[in-house]
Amino acid sequence: MLIDTHCHLSNDDYENLDDVIKTMDGIMIASGCNDKTNREVLELVSKYDNVYGTLGIHPEEIDNISEESFKLIEENLSNPKIVAIGEIGLDYYWVKDNKEKQIEIFERQLKIAEKYNKAIVVHSRDSIQDTYDILKKYKIKGTIHCFSSSLEMAREFIKLGYKIGVGGTVTFKNSKKLQEIVKELDLKDILLETDSPYLSPEPFRGKRNKPSNVYYVAAKISELKDIDIKEVLSITCSNAATQFDLHI
Repeated sequence: MLIDTHCHLSNDDYENLDDVIKTMDGIMIASGCNDKTNREVLELVSKYDNVYGTLGIHPEEIDNISEESFKLIEENLSNPKIVAIGEIGLDYYWVKDNKEKQIEIFERQLKIAEKYNKAIVVHSRDSIQDTYDILKKYKIKGTIHCFSSSLEMAREFIKLGYKIGVGGTVTFKNSKKLQEIVKELDLKDILLETDSPYLSPEPFRGKRNKPSNVYYVAAKISELKDIDIKEVLSITCSNAATQFDLHI
């Protein structure tokens, strides 16, 4: 089985979203980022058996939210197909003058996750130390999505109970650092993801990504670790089921 633990499934990104979902022979966890996409996630999980979802406010979206945004998330956490709060976190790459507000919104969502015993999907760009310092204050599990820091930091997050999200970038020729990290980490600490429609793996780099391309991520990890792809899929699927309480 394939499990894409992080993708974005919006009609704004695909002309044929129904076909994209139906051609995925496995499970997708669709991630919300704002009010619009959170509502789309709720529609998708009710329509497709193999689509699960996460609801959250992305750091780039914090100027476009209201109290209703938090209410929408909290009121739908009892839905068994909503398996985490996300995509949440910090991003100091695009916007650097609102760090305090980013941290405030991030922590507010972490408190909701802790209250409802939900996993989280963490976005961290140019903000890894702040992300770590905040997460270590909470007892939550989840994934560090699209991990791009060091092996040492990966191990610190793993100690806190997080898995390391690995996507299409691991297939890129210039991703030697991530490839070395994957070689060093135990497979039980890795989750497969695509971040569709972004970050298509080789040989589709530069094209619109889709969840079924998670197979190419698994294939690259198989190559890097010199193990059978069936073992990669088996262990990472088990990881996803445990981390997100998937009953599969």
